[in-house]
Amino acid sequence: MRVRIDSSYVHGALSLETLGDAVKPWRIPFPQIGLFPSPGDSMVNTAGNAAGVRVRFTTEADRVELLCDSFGGVRSFDLTCGGDLLETVVLPADADTVSFMKLTGSAATYEIWLTQVAPVVLRELAVPEGASLAPAPDDRPRWTTYGSSISHCGAAHSPARTWPATAARIANLNLTCLGYGGQCHLDPMIARMIRDVPADLISLKVGINVQGGSSLSPRTFRPAVIGMVQVIRERQPITPIVIVSPIISPPRETADNAVGLSLTKMREELQDAVQRLKDCGDANLYYADGLELFGEDCVEPYLPDLLHPNGDGYEVLGRRFVEQVLDRVPLKKAQA
Repeated sequence: MRVRIDSSYVHGALSLETLGDAVKPWRIPFPQIGLFPSPGDSMVNTAGNAAGVRVRFTTEADRVELLCDSFGGVRSFDLTCGGDLLETVVLPADADTVSFMKLTGSAATYEIWLTQVAPVVLRELAVPEGASLAPAPDDRPRWTTYGSSISHCGAAHSPARTWPATAARIANLNLTCLGYGGQCHLDPMIARMIRDVPADLISLKVGINVQGGSSLSPRTFRPAVIGMVQVIRERQPITPIVIVSPIISPPRETADNAVGLSLTKMREELQDAVQRLKDCGDANLYYADGLELFGEDCVEPYLPDLLHPNGDGYEVLGRRFVEQVLDRVPLKKAQA
């Protein structure tokens, strides 16, 4: 049995671009793509990568194939069932079919996690004749997370082992990952987009791109954080929002950038921004210290370039996020 993939199968994307009989997931609204400018179209390019995007379906088959367009390089795909990672398939650059052979053989809901480091053009799902195949709605609590390359997780072992995916699988959440490599600069259009995506939890892991690019100053950084939260609150007034400060990066901890911001100063400004918002009545806002999530103890084993975690490090970060944030912050549904 073969089915064309459409929006009923795709989760974790903000929009789908139709390409003939195929679809391409985007992590920005594709019809508004021109409203996300950046030097070299970096924002658009990274938003086209399929980080956190899944193809979700039910079947009792013992194997399944995903047909997609070939890539310019080797890419990894994961098959999960519930929180369990069943199989990772590495697709050669010239191949267009991902074959998973480790399904349970009994009726279950599965997710194929698409490679986080490239765009994916999706065509068909196929199971053996006689087996059923149908899209699977996702009624789990919805988590939107925003961040930089550290949330995009290019060095993760595979797409279901990024830190947001690791946390979502442990906590049984419906993930929308807005990790954009190099492009987390508190853009107003991103704030509007997050505002318009229904969520039961929102996390904003901000700072490292701003510090690295000197894109906001001591005059503008705190106001930009406050403004992003206030824009989101226009349509999500009670959704819990967690502001997550930068994880450790030893060369950047105390060294000021071109506009006078170190990571230490940025954490202080983020804490102050959160407190100001709480003092003005935001009872569903939380602060998470990036050094507690991924600090000095993680540098030697997990931070090879002193900026980005390695594959094992991303999974450590994901597990700690569950323990220190997801297990402590009430979801909106739990408050209803």
